[in-house]
Amino acid sequence: MTIVLDGANLTIEKIVRIARLGEKVELHPDALSRIQSCRNMLEEKINAHEIMYGVNTGIGEFSEVVLTDEQVSQFQRYLIYNHAAGIGDPVPVEQVRAAMAARINVHAHGNSGCRPIITQTLVEMLNKGVTPVVCQKGSVGACGDLAPMSQIALLLMGEGEAWYQGERLPGCEAMQRAGISIPNLQARDGLATINGSNLLTSMSALNLYDMNRWLKQSEIACAISLEALLANLKPYDSRLHTLRGFKGAIRSANAILKCIAGSDLATGKVKTKVQDAYSMRSSPQVIGAAHDAVEYARSQVEIELNGVGDNPIFLPEDRLTLTGANFQGSPVSLPMDMAGVAITMVCVLSERRLNRLTNPALSQGLPPFLTKGAGMFSGMMLSQYTADMLIVEQRILSAPACIQSIPAAADQEDFVSMGMNTALKNGQILNNAYGILGIEFMAASQALDFREFTPGSGVNVARQVVRNHVPHLDEDRPLHIDHNVMMAVVKSGEILDVVEAEIGSLE
Repeated sequence: MTIVLDGANLTIEKIVRIARLGEKVELHPDALSRIQSCRNMLEEKINAHEIMYGVNTGIGEFSEVVLTDEQVSQFQRYLIYNHAAGIGDPVPVEQVRAAMAARINVHAHGNSGCRPIITQTLVEMLNKGVTPVVCQKGSVGACGDLAPMSQIALLLMGEGEAWYQGERLPGCEAMQRAGISIPNLQARDGLATINGSNLLTSMSALNLYDMNRWLKQSEIACAISLEALLANLKPYDSRLHTLRGFKGAIRSANAILKCIAGSDLATGKVKTKVQDAYSMRSSPQVIGAAHDAVEYARSQVEIELNGVGDNPIFLPEDRLTLTGANFQGSPVSLPMDMAGVAITMVCVLSERRLNRLTNPALSQGLPPFLTKGAGMFSGMMLSQYTADMLIVEQRILSAPACIQSIPAAADQEDFVSMGMNTALKNGQILNNAYGILGIEFMAASQALDFREFTPGSGVNVARQVVRNHVPHLDEDRPLHIDHNVMMAVVKSGEILDVVEAEIGSLE
């Protein structure tokens, strides 16, 4: 189904459909009308020689330099050239597609001043699969993602590089093969394409989608571990969490109990301790706090996806040009720093449950390190080492980027968001989280194999998915193979999909 971009209704789920599933986009007719109306006003102001930042002036430290009429027509090209200054490996295609969709949605408000053909060309590039090659590093998150967005803008001049039908091609060739005309850049067009935090916001949108699915899988892994450790289930009663009032904790407790429903543990057939360790009975509060952090970040990211992130901003109804800092990435980088910390926190909790599963002093009678041949075999002893290493890396990456500003542009741009650093490190935090949770799934399933009672239906189907990929550890084998397999399984969301098909949504 085609997704209509109108400046107001872009959600994280729609970004995922455009970026990952290749769904077509369409510019709403009212949006096209707004873009044209704004452009008409801008051209009148240009003809009247009204001074406007980035239109007939330089930018940054050169904002006081007024351009001649001849320079105005050439300025946008040089603007894109000097801002296409990134470095490093290419940004994944899905992230560039997401950024293009987000920029179209900014234009749809009719406050950016570019020609309609610029926005329409971005739409056509998305729909025909022309994706600019963009370097991962170079943006400081203000004045937006200038370096990476400039590599997108190069295509509008028939320059740069692009992915098309699996090939990396010169931009002009990619556009030609796709049958897309080159619009070139006139006054304001270049800056209107690059002056917002669209890439870091779109990367954050994709990360948030994945974080939510990962958190639901952390609840499934928790449920398997609780069953294997013969947990007392009173701490997961929703009435307990309703009395405190945190939405995330209520949600998490319900999800965990839903996975365990039908278990002998839930019906009282299995004897449990009066009270378990924090890593077990605090799981709803901890995972719930992460849910709340991710939900707040989601609200901020969706505001940004549907807002006017640009500079200057043109108000046709008031015939007014306003300069400001709506490109500033801080409203996204701050909550996304917190979201990354939240994922790391839940990983620490996961590792503590892993410790209880493998430590014979804490495991409620399970074999040491989950092997029947302790001494000859070490079982899953070294799996904990791997999880610990990944967590330490996550802790390093969890240092907030939003406070790391370094002034630039001769101190004209003396506070920047560093939101791209946040987006990049969140991707690394998530990647480690897939591995850590995969190891808990392995250990919890191994432990449950030793128990002789009926587990919950959600727990049972989750364990079956694990067993479809990783066999029971009867004797020692190289575990790096299993670790990497389970990391990929968690990333794919297969366990979540199977469990929700069996017992319903964990939302």
